[in-house]
Amino acid sequence: MQSFAMLTRLAPDALKSPATIELLEHRVVAEIRRCCPTVKWIGNYAVLGPWDYLDLFQASDLDEATKVSALVRSFGHAQIELWPLTEWHHFKEIVHQLPGSVLMSASA
Repeated sequence: MQSFAMLTRLAPDALKSPATIELLEHRVVAEIRRCCPTVKWIGNYAVLGPWDYLDLFQASDLDEATKVSALVRSFGHAQIELWPLTEWHHFKEIVHQLPGSVLMSASA
């Protein structure tokens, strides 16, 4: 499974009351579970800044993560950024394969 971060910004007119936030959440979650049952949610966060929400999840591949993003956008009133994530230990493994890497130089 690959990890992803999804940032969501709601349009100012998207929600009329605090109760509609939870209603929208339940509708979106139900649709994602129905259409992407293998997606695993890692965490959901409210963000104080230019974005409203940060969701961390795992999907089998970029296509499945794209479906999640499209489903959230299909409810309207949202702008999304989807970022693929690489775990730090795996990133270091990739970097160590590059010419000039400290580990590559030590083994030569």
